Amino acid sequence: MLLVQNPIAKLFRAEALPALIATPLLLALAAHEGGGRMAVLAAIGLFAGLALYHASFGFTAAWRRFILERRSVGLRAQLVMLGLGSLVFFPALAAGSLFGQPVGGFVFPVGVALVTGAFLFGIGMQLGGGCGSGTLFTIGGGSMRMVVTLAFFILGSTLAGYHADIWFAWPALPAVSIVTSLGWVPALALMLAALAGLYALVARAEQARHGSLASFAQAETRWISGPWALIVGALALALVNIATLVVSGWPWGITNAFALWGAKIASLFGANPEGWTFFAGQQASLRDSVFADVTSVMDFGIILGAMLAALLAGKFKPGFAIPTRSLAAAVIGGLLLGIGARLGTGCNIGAFFSGTISGSLHGWVWLVFAFAGNVVGVRLRPIFRLD
Repeated sequence: MLLVQNPIAKLFRAEALPALIATPLLLALAAHEGGGRMAVLAAIGLFAGLALYHASFGFTAAWRRFILERRSVGLRAQLVMLGLGSLVFFPALAAGSLFGQPVGGFVFPVGVALVTGAFLFGIGMQLGGGCGSGTLFTIGGGSMRMVVTLAFFILGSTLAGYHADIWFAWPALPAVSIVTSLGWVPALALMLAALAGLYALVARAEQARHGSLASFAQAETRWISGPWALIVGALALALVNIATLVVSGWPWGITNAFALWGAKIASLFGANPEGWTFFAGQQASLRDSVFADVTSVMDFGIILGAMLAALLAGKFKPGFAIPTRSLAAAVIGGLLLGIGARLGTGCNIGAFFSGTISGSLHGWVWLVFAFAGNVVGVRLRPIFRLD
């Protein structure tokens, strides 16, 4: 009886066998191709998948709930996550190193491509059913619909990469880092003030609609089987980004790997991605194994970590029946996500989370236009019977 109640015992069932084999295999392949550092990054990815699943820390559903219902609990947890990350990122980026490791942030120009990409990505979030991290951890949880979304996410990323010479030429303003421009102490004060202002704004909107404020710390936290409170998820994901910065030297990203996977697949059919503008200076990544690529290894870890979390929770039950309209939304949403991620420099993790805590203006601009895209996407969902 005790064995049945123990969540660890769920890992010894037949359906857990693929995850139990794939997890040590991922760590071994990462270590073989990239050494101990890459194996550590794979482990960080595994933890990220576990945290995303157990805390149900999705951007897409949280933004939709605020747009439709003015429920802000998910948004407020995300703002806390940004604040926690900034406390470490700002001084580390100003110093140029963290624990002896040289580090750099994601600081990109703001231009037509970013604005267009963020808006398209926002629509894709609501039609596809997730952002970059959301797609990966829900696949790990057993969603077959999200496998379709990911497939077209990769296709959209590949198409955008192929045509990068077009959108690279679109007008853009220079990249701006408030850490560099203001110094890390004033920049951090400005960042925390902006986050506090947004927190108060969304909280007030929820109180005006519902008369009270939902707590993101109210769920009982069961560390092994879940669920985790949202505030625990916020802390865990901030730690994931900090750990990624320490080990790899760069913030956490998700979607650049999708373009790489698509390019490798395209090369099997005679394409020459080494000649694409998007991969200028990245030819080594096209030649090397995906297990030597930081983002790919962490993405694989997210999927497997979420799968292990779903198994521990006893909720891993893949379903293969996908309604036709929902399937169409997954296809369209996946394409928009892929194209939008490349034009917009990433997803909610790479562009928004890592961009803002790098002190980059582009992260905030991405948020504004991606949120606008979500508003449109939410209005389109009933056409596909997603509600």
